[in-house]
Amino acid sequence: MAGLIVQLDQVRRSYRMGDETVHALRGVSFDIAAGEYVAIMGPSGCGKSTLLNLLGCLDRPSSGRYVLAGEDVSALEDDALSTIRGTRLGFIFQSYNLIQQLTVLENIEIPLFYQGRAEVESREIARRLAERVGLTNRLGHRPMELSGGQQQRVAIARALANDPRLILADEATGNLDSNSGREILALFDELVAQGRTLIMVTHDAAIGERAHRVIRLHDGLLESDRRR
Repeated sequence: MAGLIVQLDQVRRSYRMGDETVHALRGVSFDIAAGEYVAIMGPSGCGKSTLLNLLGCLDRPSSGRYVLAGEDVSALEDDALSTIRGTRLGFIFQSYNLIQQLTVLENIEIPLFYQGRAEVESREIARRLAERVGLTNRLGHRPMELSGGQQQRVAIARALANDPRLILADEATGNLDSNSGREILALFDELVAQGRTLIMVTHDAAIGERAHRVIRLHDGLLESDRRR
C-alpha cells in the first residue's frame, strides 16, 4: 500500500428533519491507505449511509475535512464534486442501478460516455471489463434478462470503467442469494488483490470479516477501528 487515499478529520454532518436537527456524524476521524479493503459496520441509524455519501462526494460535511487522494474536497461546488465522482470513484449499489433499456455493454460504457471517450475506445474497454467479470456471453442482454448476481457483475464492471482510485460498495450483496453473494465477494477479493481500494458498507458480520479492516460506527461516532 502506498499513500493515503482517504483522510477524514473531525467530520460532522447534521441536517434538519422538520423541527429537529439530526446529528448523523458527530466528529469522525480516520485515514485509509491505497489498497486497503475496509468494511463500515454498525446498527441502523448509526451514520453508515451518511458516511458513504460523504466518501462518495454525494454530500459535503457540515464541518471537518475530507481529503481524497491528496485533495481537500470538503467544500467543493457541485460541478467539481460531479467531476470527481465521474473520474476517481466507482459505486456499487445494493439495487444495481442499471438502466433497463440498455444492454450489458451499454451499461458498462456509461461512465466513459460522460467522460467524452471515443465510441470505439469505450466499446473496447467495456468488452474487456465484461470479460473480467465473466459476462462475455451476455453483452447484448438487458438487465431484466439477467440474474441478480449477473446484474451486480455488470454494476461492478461499470464501477471499474473509469479506472477509479476508490470503489464504494453499499450493501452490494444484500439482494443476492447466498451463492451469488459469495461470487461477488470473491470478485471483491480479486479487485483488492490487484491493488484496488474498496470500502463497503455492510450489516453482515460474516461479510465484514472478509475485509482487512472493520470500522464500526455507533450514534454517529467511531466506536472501533480494527485491523485483521
